[in-house]
Amino acid sequence: MTRPDQPILEIKNVVKRYGRFVAVNGVTLSVRANTVHSIIGPNGAGKTTLFHTLAGTVPPTSGSIRLNGREVSHLPDHKRVQLGLARSFQVTSLFPKLTVRENLRVAAQGIHPGKALHFWSPIKDHHTDTISWILERLDLTACVDRRSSELSHGQQRRLEVGMALAAKPQIILLDEPTSGMGVDDIAAMTGIIRDLGKGLTVLLIEHNMRIVMDISDTVTVMQLGRVLVEGPPQQVKGDERVRQAYLGKMITGGG
Repeated sequence: MTRPDQPILEIKNVVKRYGRFVAVNGVTLSVRANTVHSIIGPNGAGKTTLFHTLAGTVPPTSGSIRLNGREVSHLPDHKRVQLGLARSFQVTSLFPKLTVRENLRVAAQGIHPGKALHFWSPIKDHHTDTISWILERLDLTACVDRRSSELSHGQQRRLEVGMALAAKPQIILLDEPTSGMGVDDIAAMTGIIRDLGKGLTVLLIEHNMRIVMDISDTVTVMQLGRVLVEGPPQQVKGDERVRQAYLGKMITGGG
């Protein structure tokens, strides 16, 4: 468990190179437990690549990633899930022919190696409870027996968050969860993220600056693979480098 004075996720000097191209260049940051920590910056800033290294999708070239004080930079993604870190993706990655319930069951069982696709084995009571809790929390109960391919885009995005939650993480990484959503779905997802930050830790990549400034406890701004600015939303909002380089009128409420 994380001590009150210890960040749940601590990243030190993380570098990710692809040949001569440096996508993440010495990033250091700390994520406090039970907060919403947002990472922003223009396309190509290295945000999603950083997420890949944190989740274990790709190994960092160098640097340290510590989860609850434990070094995990050498661990594969499924091991990090077992230790309490889960993520959603920028592009929806569901099982289109499976129902909402079946998608959640796969995710819940997937934390135990070798059991994710064993549909013929009895579903455990704690999985049933977890699935019911997620369906209610994400307002998906009414479509529980529909195939995920039949859902609206907003429902699919919520289901993907639900699949990450099914692993019962301590920290969840959300990569642009409101991407492609309409106004109503954005409002619903914003409320979900704000609520999640009360019971677990959320590390968020999001381009909608109004959402970021509204729900974040801490905002990290990246530029060309590095951290440019970090701090509370109001501090970041008032930083001239951020205003000029990224947000312009959006962050001040105009345009």
